[in-house]
Amino acid sequence: MKKLITLFLVTALAAFSSQAAKYVEGKHYTKVSETASAKPEVREYFSFYCPHCLRFEPFMQDLARSLPEGVSFEKNHVDFLRAASEQVQFDITKALVVAEQLPQKNQLIGAIFNEIQVQRRPITSQEDIRKIFVMNGVEGEKFDKLFKSFAVNSQAKKQKKNQDDLVAKRALTGVPTIVVNGKYRVNANELDRADFLTDYKNIVVYLSQLD
Repeated sequence: MKKLITLFLVTALAAFSSQAAKYVEGKHYTKVSETASAKPEVREYFSFYCPHCLRFEPFMQDLARSLPEGVSFEKNHVDFLRAASEQVQFDITKALVVAEQLPQKNQLIGAIFNEIQVQRRPITSQEDIRKIFVMNGVEGEKFDKLFKSFAVNSQAKKQKKNQDDLVAKRALTGVPTIVVNGKYRVNANELDRADFLTDYKNIVVYLSQLD
């Protein structure tokens, strides 16, 4: 048994060393902070108004399912796309926070994408957002309570701060962007075009294991 455990550890270390040799700081990823997040996390900065984010949504869901145990996947909505007012986009950030507290989270996220980019129905008010939730099985009163809650508002403000901090560092200039452990930004343009999605997964897993 000890030999098997030793073999496993040696194999795992060799695989990690191989990835370390493959991914180079400053090319494949960029350090955007000197301080890592308290817990391992993968954070996707995205916008419901971004066509690329819509196309990447199935991959991001797959990525979230494939992360190592103990590494969380967080979605962080941004408000700097010029598709709606900053207030409307903040309300949509709040809608994301609400959705993440409900069992039909992925369905609701898909419905918001669909409303904005497929149906092309502009969201102009909280009532427009409420209708999307109700049409997808959420009781109106439950939505109202969550949407107006201190916890949801605080989480939405935290997402706004996360965004603004990276923008101030010029580390967030477009979406979708992945930042791992609050410290490492994936440079997607440098990944393997022949097997882009696999390479994307591999570098995210690799970075999630760094301090």
